[in-house]
Amino acid sequence: MRGPHNIIRLIRTGATLERTGAMNLVLDAFEAPRALRFLAHALGKPFQWLGYKGDPDMPPATRALTALGPAYIKFGQVLSTRPDVVGDELAEQLRVLQDKLPPFSKAEAMAEVEKELGQPVSEVFSEFSEPIAAASIAQVHKAKLVSTGEDVAVKVLRPNIERAFRKDVDAFYFAARIVQLFAPGARRLRPMEVIEHFDGVVRGELDLRLESAAASEYAANTKNDAGFWLPPVVWSLSARRVMTLSWADGVPLGENAALDAAGHDRGDLAERVLRLFLLHALRDGFFHADMHQGNLKVAANGDIIAYDYGIMGHIDEYTRRVYAEILFGFIRRDYKRVAEVHFEAGYVPADRDVDEFARALRAVGEPIFGMDATHISMGRLLNYLFEVTERFGMETRTELILLQRTMVVVEGVARSLDSRINIWEVARPVVEDYIKQSIGPRAALRDFGKTAMVLARFGPRLPALVENALIAQTHKDDSQNRGLSAAILPATIGAAAGAAIILILTAFT
Repeated sequence: MRGPHNIIRLIRTGATLERTGAMNLVLDAFEAPRALRFLAHALGKPFQWLGYKGDPDMPPATRALTALGPAYIKFGQVLSTRPDVVGDELAEQLRVLQDKLPPFSKAEAMAEVEKELGQPVSEVFSEFSEPIAAASIAQVHKAKLVSTGEDVAVKVLRPNIERAFRKDVDAFYFAARIVQLFAPGARRLRPMEVIEHFDGVVRGELDLRLESAAASEYAANTKNDAGFWLPPVVWSLSARRVMTLSWADGVPLGENAALDAAGHDRGDLAERVLRLFLLHALRDGFFHADMHQGNLKVAANGDIIAYDYGIMGHIDEYTRRVYAEILFGFIRRDYKRVAEVHFEAGYVPADRDVDEFARALRAVGEPIFGMDATHISMGRLLNYLFEVTERFGMETRTELILLQRTMVVVEGVARSLDSRINIWEVARPVVEDYIKQSIGPRAALRDFGKTAMVLARFGPRLPALVENALIAQTHKDDSQNRGLSAAILPATIGAAAGAAIILILTAFT
């Protein structure tokens, strides 16, 4: 499918970008070289009449992508999480991309549900509403279970959406290859990386079993978090193209007047949404990466309810510790330690000067701390930090970019609820608590115990490892002996030590 016939799709795309005024914005964001600009305009300008007009009230980029359809809307949403690729201005436009499309019919949705669940809708649901929300990939219906009378939300993929997305993604790959041909040295383009990232996200969202699994893991991690609730997945009524969750009523977090009328404390909500996000990112390493007002509601009892788990962020434990130390260092204004953390983690090349880097970090932090507390932004701090680290040779880390982008969104939600919120004061206890739990003597002992457990699992293989090492020493020449011994014997000794430690600990417990 990735052949020259995709040129027709690209011409229609270029024509739409030209007609909506988005072409130059996109080319500037990607820092496109002259050859690529010439090709893009050559494919777009002569055929503007073929392009979609779109909604003239929208910004150019969102206007063009919305007009081009579901795959382009989703592509724009994914790109909004990558300001490192498209730049801040375009990412900001894409961040507010409206994902509201005309729904498909109730009859089609019921047919999809019956096909996926293998039984008539009437045997499962006593009520099944018209669509209450429609997005680029799926839409949602409210239904009532026959068995219990419980209200549920049923998410159903659009009919034939997989084929439609596959065609557009094929065209994106074709475009990426053209970009590589005409702009091999473009610094920020990375076209294949961008399309592969998008392809992976979409493949995940086109299988609702994966979103159900993400929702389940997220719920398990946060079940004891006060003031936070996730509607549980009804696994028996979920499949590849259908996802069923318990129904949850609430006031949208963006409707301040309604929140006030319901008696909710907006200051408390602002602090809680920020605190919860940091807690999930640092403690669990698994966070909701699309926490805008449309995916958050407030229940009657004051709990914050999160929806839509199609985009989730994951950070490994080591990276979480590095991130926490960086934040904590900035909170304490200890720029030398922040610099050292970057070098220890290997984020900045070892041949750079740590003191010079620390001074660059001070230039980032001090102006921010000089601001009024209500204007201090952790998202802005991280953005400036990435600019400095890029100058010092740090490679882009996608998981941190996603974290930074989500931090900006969550801060925006918090400030929309309470413009006076002090971001640092809310963040400090969460970061300090994580530092205490993850860095220090107790954490070191816990890490050592985990390492010992891993080594102990290799206990049954120890005799064979030792025997192979001794045989190799007998039959190999001296140079090979030294190399093999250096590789095998330390592992053997380490595994034996780990096994011994576990046996000792077991004996005393």
